[in-house]
Amino acid sequence: MSRPTISFEFFPPQSLEASFRLWETVNTLSHLDPSFVSVTYGAGGNTRALTHEAVETLGRHMGLNVAAHLTCVDATRAETLAIADQYARAGVNRIVALRGDPPKGAGNFKALADGFANSVELVTALADTGNFEITVGAYPDTHPEAAHDNADIDWLKRKIDAGASNAITQFFFEAEAFLRFRDRCTAAGITAEIIPGILPIENWRGTQRFAKCCGARVPNELSAMFETAERDGRTDLLATAICTELCSDLLDEGAKHLHFYTLNKPGLTRDVVHALGLAPDASLAKVA
Repeated sequence: MSRPTISFEFFPPQSLEASFRLWETVNTLSHLDPSFVSVTYGAGGNTRALTHEAVETLGRHMGLNVAAHLTCVDATRAETLAIADQYARAGVNRIVALRGDPPKGAGNFKALADGFANSVELVTALADTGNFEITVGAYPDTHPEAAHDNADIDWLKRKIDAGASNAITQFFFEAEAFLRFRDRCTAAGITAEIIPGILPIENWRGTQRFAKCCGARVPNELSAMFETAERDGRTDLLATAICTELCSDLLDEGAKHLHFYTLNKPGLTRDVVHALGLAPDASLAKVA
């Protein structure tokens, strides 16, 4: 049986302090032998140039297999495909293709007249280039903009049929949410790998706000657990235990890959990977 693999998501830095934090995170987590890392694009495409710089730097100087995020927001088709071509010439062979979120305060997503209207159109165009393995997003908990209960499944199938190889989910808090979603995908004829997206809880209040924005269901008991842990100064211990249990349940149910949303903070992700026994030296440590 093959060993489960892992990957990490980073976001590009927008200040000198953030740059130091990113490189500290990369240096810490790169030793865990990720199969790839991804770099986000920012709401409204507001980190487009920074994303490109971070992708090239991580690939050339860190030797990592880097997946670049690419969205439909605030760019024409020609501009978006030009960015994809730059990635291809830089040796990037994997793109995470997303519709993307509009800039804060801009309301709902609105495509440019000569831009990609949605992620399906973006995936189709990228697939036509033949240059990339294409990863797309998936939503175990219903997306806030979903028109009906099966809309997320329908959209995912369209993206896979358009040329995507696999999907990474939005984060979730219960293994059952992912497992039910995976079963529904199978029933809909989706055979591509669905990779669970994992968010170690660095800050409970911030995580709750994030969950509200993206429609992730928050179990009531988690709030009570973190309130107690905050009083006792044990939030990191609780967060590590919760995330490790979630990942362990997913691996027991056949997940072959875990994708961690690091938020450019390495500690909890590193601790969870070690607790799961997925660090490269874990087997050697057991033998010793």
